[in-house]
Amino acid sequence: MSAEPRSPLPPRNAAAVPAPRLAPSRPAVARDDFTDFCDGVRRICGIDLSQYKRAQMERRVRTFVERQGSPDLAEYLRRIQKDKAELGDFLDRVTINVSQLWRNPDQWTRLERTVLPELFEQRRALNAWSAGCSYGAEAYTLAALSRAVAAKVGGAGGGANYRIEITGTDIDRRIVERARKGTFTADDARDAPSALLQRFFEPAGEGTWTARAELRPLVRFEAADLLRIPARKEQYDLVLCRNTVIYFTDDVRDALHAKLVASLRPGGYLVVGSTERVAHTTALGLVPAFPFTYRKEA
Repeated sequence: MSAEPRSPLPPRNAAAVPAPRLAPSRPAVARDDFTDFCDGVRRICGIDLSQYKRAQMERRVRTFVERQGSPDLAEYLRRIQKDKAELGDFLDRVTINVSQLWRNPDQWTRLERTVLPELFEQRRALNAWSAGCSYGAEAYTLAALSRAVAAKVGGAGGGANYRIEITGTDIDRRIVERARKGTFTADDARDAPSALLQRFFEPAGEGTWTARAELRPLVRFEAADLLRIPARKEQYDLVLCRNTVIYFTDDVRDALHAKLVASLRPGGYLVVGSTERVAHTTALGLVPAFPFTYRKEA
């Protein structure tokens, strides 16, 4: 019987050739459709949803998109890119344009009785900023209240020589155009003191109210992103930024508060929403004056 042929042996001095090593398999990384959606919204309209607390904003966005009948975020992004009306509805949902005249009445009472009289006595003037003004209810409330307080502290002159300038800013250009009209619904006016409402606003039909002519020169509105505009150094006596930062991440909130404080002159006041807080007040040069109201140290 013949022997089976054998495989030739390698030479004794030949180096062993290791078997090729295969790269370990990696699980496929799923695309983050919400991050992609935020990037797309920023390109379309300049609003950066990633600055908000993700869990809250994502839930708000996905619920709205599902309600609008879109199967996913990518499809809805294409939809709002083509349909301006749909984009408007979406922005109304995510930019949280909730406001009213004399919202949070306790805060307005403190402003009327303490803060505004003090500021008028110091300078016979008021330069104020409504940051995140929405459709203007806060700015017009401040204009009406400032005019009423100036009349009280102005003595015989009735406050006619007191200068009042109020700037309202909001990221949403459509809502800024609405603010310039100075018209509010009956629901917007539900907490307004009757005497002040009738003194500074006039009925405009169907339960609406419009700011009277004497208020309009006191208020102006600008479209601006609070997170991007530079601080207007020590320009304002009073800054209102209420119910605006509650959805921001902590880092974004703190950076914005620092910007607002830099915009206050020494002795000026910062007012935040009744569910908000300012961190690191000592470092910012703030002292608590009233609940949710801070004074910048001189």
